[in-house]
Amino acid sequence: MTRDIYGEALNDYYLHQKEIAPLLLHSSYGDIEEMPVDIFFRDQEEIPELEFIALSLCDGRVLDVGAGAGCHTLYLQDKNFDVEALEISNIACQIMQQRGVQKIHHTDFYQFKGEQYDTLLFLMNGIGLAGDIDGFKKLLHHAESLLTSRGQLIFDTSNIDYLYEEYKIKRPEHYFGEINYQYQYQGNFGEKFKWLYMDQKMLINIAHELNWVVQILFEDEHDQYLVRMEKRK
Repeated sequence: MTRDIYGEALNDYYLHQKEIAPLLLHSSYGDIEEMPVDIFFRDQEEIPELEFIALSLCDGRVLDVGAGAGCHTLYLQDKNFDVEALEISNIACQIMQQRGVQKIHHTDFYQFKGEQYDTLLFLMNGIGLAGDIDGFKKLLHHAESLLTSRGQLIFDTSNIDYLYEEYKIKRPEHYFGEINYQYQYQGNFGEKFKWLYMDQKMLINIAHELNWVVQILFEDEHDQYLVRMEKRK
């Protein structure tokens, strides 16, 4: 069984209230990035503007997908939203429970069925779990089955085109926003996984192809932008 490297790092931070070792993220574009684990435990005052706008747009019954340690779920819960957390990491689910998250689903997004929500929330590039362009189309199809007739998707993503210039690497034959990652923590490696970032043109093309309405609500100085989508009536 593959170790939950991400969950182990979250748990150590939660227990000690500080990072006891760096959580490293190896990427297919050659970089090794140190992930600041404290961002998964931010309180209300530390939520950045983009995420604050996203949270303010939540409506009705909300599912926080890839909830991590629960910072967004807890924010909405404190505002009396009917909110539930979905997270694939069992360790992260245990942390959320200890932090007071009331409704937690420990499962893979694509295995989660039989419920309907007014808002599906994917923050901190959470939509990246789609892995690639075909995966994003699959994600939209599954999301449709989880949304009410007035339901919405809210997520952020980034145009990472600049990375290929910055790291002076050759563009891949596949879509440039499809990245392979692997976590490393205290000398142990997690399973490799794919993550997706989309530029606005690609996102809008897919939305139109699959009959979704897409709105770009906010952009920051780092080519990260906030999106709201709903199925075209």
